Amino acid sequence: MRITVFGATGGVGREIVGQALAAGHEVTVVVRDPDRLPEPLDRTALHAVVRLDDAAAVRAAVAGRDAVLSGLGSRGRKANGVAERLTGQIVTAMEAEGVRRLVVVSAAPVGPEPAGDPLVDRLMRKGIGAVLAELYADLARMEAALAASATDWTSVRPPRLTDGPRTGVYRRVVGGTPRSGRSIARADVAHAMLALIDDAETVKQGVGIAY
Repeated sequence: MRITVFGATGGVGREIVGQALAAGHEVTVVVRDPDRLPEPLDRTALHAVVRLDDAAAVRAAVAGRDAVLSGLGSRGRKANGVAERLTGQIVTAMEAEGVRRLVVVSAAPVGPEPAGDPLVDRLMRKGIGAVLAELYADLARMEAALAASATDWTSVRPPRLTDGPRTGVYRRVVGGTPRSGRSIARADVAHAMLALIDDAETVKQGVGIAY
């Protein structure tokens, strides 16, 4: 499969690239700074490395691809519209090239609250939502832009991210949020995103994942 990955220098993006290469996919990466690609990553295994600020190169990077995956997002609490703005660039390039399948990382608080969530989880979500309100608002705007696009998008909504190993064992709720879902490893987020590429049930849907 031919895959283009945006945000390959981030935690989820690095995992997507590594797992995709291990599975034998042809991978092109689009990054803001190629110098930040992790050293363990064998660049010779990549089909191409493209800078995000080169619009023509970004369009070429998505042309003819089977799927585009994005791990783009803010590196801190201040979102500055990063997710909405950069995902908009991806959508523009994909629509220009007629490429449809797009899987992006969002966050659990952007999705609906799970029914019957215990009080402690509701309070925790409210507190975290207050601290990271700007980041979640940016992701919500990103998802709204995806919904208005011509792409066959899926947004993956994890809770707190950890650096644990890939397990391949986690809960998934299409259009919802797993009850008492408190964390998931970045490696398993990447695993879920790659698995969703061919999942027609999740097209134009948010998917909550958690342990």
